[in-house]
Amino acid sequence: MSNGKRVAALTVLFLMANFVAGCAQHVAKGDEDLRGEIDTLRQDQDGLREQLVEITKLLQQRQPAPARQAVNVSGMSFDIGENPVKGSENASVVLLEFTDYQCPYCNRHTLQTQPSIESEYIDTGKIRFVSLDMPIASLHPLAFKAAEASHCAEEQGKFWQMRERLFANQKALLPWNGHAEALGIDVAQFEACLNSDKYADAVRSDLAEASKAGATGTPSFVVALVDDDSGVVRGFQFLRGAQPFSAFKGALDEAVAAQAQVK
Repeated sequence: MSNGKRVAALTVLFLMANFVAGCAQHVAKGDEDLRGEIDTLRQDQDGLREQLVEITKLLQQRQPAPARQAVNVSGMSFDIGENPVKGSENASVVLLEFTDYQCPYCNRHTLQTQPSIESEYIDTGKIRFVSLDMPIASLHPLAFKAAEASHCAEEQGKFWQMRERLFANQKALLPWNGHAEALGIDVAQFEACLNSDKYADAVRSDLAEASKAGATGTPSFVVALVDDDSGVVRGFQFLRGAQPFSAFKGALDEAVAAQAQVK
């Protein structure tokens, strides 16, 4: 082999050696980076494990939420004020509803359950029904005025119609005079009544009765018995929330049976 060829061959070998060395260094560097990433992941995993242990300890230390206690209204007297009554005056069982015109659960009860209560118990003369106001102003800013509106409509003999309409238009309560117009009542008289706040105290009285009953949300109900001699309305059983008709049927049947035994 000539010197030229020998030099060329050595040059090629030198370049190949450098290339292989460079690749080896690159692979080594890659392995090093990979090991670093794995170590970082392990550290993150250890940190997560420690956090999970701490969370588990905190969950184990937490006390269980106290069970909601049943409300006892037995024998408690209630003042229904001047609220309109639906049903027979001779019925000695009364269903009191504490309601809020912006409460969706109140609306659900009115639409889904109240019709069955009316057809089976109110229309048949077994019970009386009284709607009391419990506007929760912190949640429903228009509920208090809606309660006043129902009583202003009551002045013109349209309480129950206004009550039904307000529930049907929970998301469109304003303007108030629109509901008066729809019901065909004297709008000027209605507006004057509403602007005077003349029924504000009556609404507050209902709120006091709700508080006495232990009602903390709407709708809430008290099944009550009427003392035939004194006319005092006394609590028999408390019902919370928009429950199915079966719950009301059980409570109302018990009350009717209990009152029948007294007589």
